[in-house]
Amino acid sequence: MNFWQSKMLAELSPEEWESLCDGCGQCCLHKLEDEDTGQVALTRIACDLLDIKHCRCRKYGERSLLVPECLDLQQHDFAKYGRWLPKTCAYRLLGEGKDLPKWHPLVSGTTESVNAAGMKASGYALKASRIKHYEDYEDYIIEWLD
Repeated sequence: MNFWQSKMLAELSPEEWESLCDGCGQCCLHKLEDEDTGQVALTRIACDLLDIKHCRCRKYGERSLLVPECLDLQQHDFAKYGRWLPKTCAYRLLGEGKDLPKWHPLVSGTTESVNAAGMKASGYALKASRIKHYEDYEDYIIEWLD
């Protein structure tokens, strides 16, 4: 049995926790929450720290200091913030009692499977600094990838 099938998220070592990230970059896309319904919408707008080509944070160790909205889920209540993650995110899936998808690198054995499955944000993400007004973010809402 694999570690992600035998442990709760809170029981994972730092190395196990980090290995769950599939490198899609979707978590670095800005989200908007409807104040009335609480529904979360994903946008194409990426945090400026995201290296869009490689879907990795350029300042990962400092991200929460440089971008206060960037949450380190190991330090926060996952149940409260998990819904802000993409539906395909390993942390969200495992938190909901589901298994990892076939394309996840821990299952497939290769990081190329994420790109082959069309899960990387690199194909559609835009840097936040390119969008002049926050009010325009609604124009960039996209559907969650499944």
